[in-house]
Amino acid sequence: QVQLVESGGGLVQAGGSLRLSCAASGRTFSSYVMGWFRQAPGKERESVAAISWRGGSKYYEDSVKGRFTISRDNAKNTLYLQMNSLKPEDTAVYFCAAGGSWPTNNPRAYAYWGQGTQVTVSS
Repeated sequence: QVQLVESGGGLVQAGGSLRLSCAASGRTFSSYVMGWFRQAPGKERESVAAISWRGGSKYYEDSVKGRFTISRDNAKNTLYLQMNSLKPEDTAVYFCAAGGSWPTNNPRAYAYWGQGTQVTVSS
């Protein structure tokens, strides 16, 4: 089992940047595919990005390509999401998740979830 804790959310103006972190504890972090998801009020949870076990492969949803960068540091058991050129439509609660298959942006493939961190982008 792995425990996940997100941090780094906040309020930012459109065009600004934020860096989310997800600290993992428990079983070996490097044995999990990791993903970022987000959920806006009244909407379904959606995929944002995913990264393979050693970070050699990355996946991004079209809505964030070129603006967001997912990365991981297996020595620090930490997942990151660098978010640049933020837009009001990026406003959501962001979740990190740990899973076991690649490639996937399906939330059902992820077994463990953090509690989420709020990102609010003002126009």
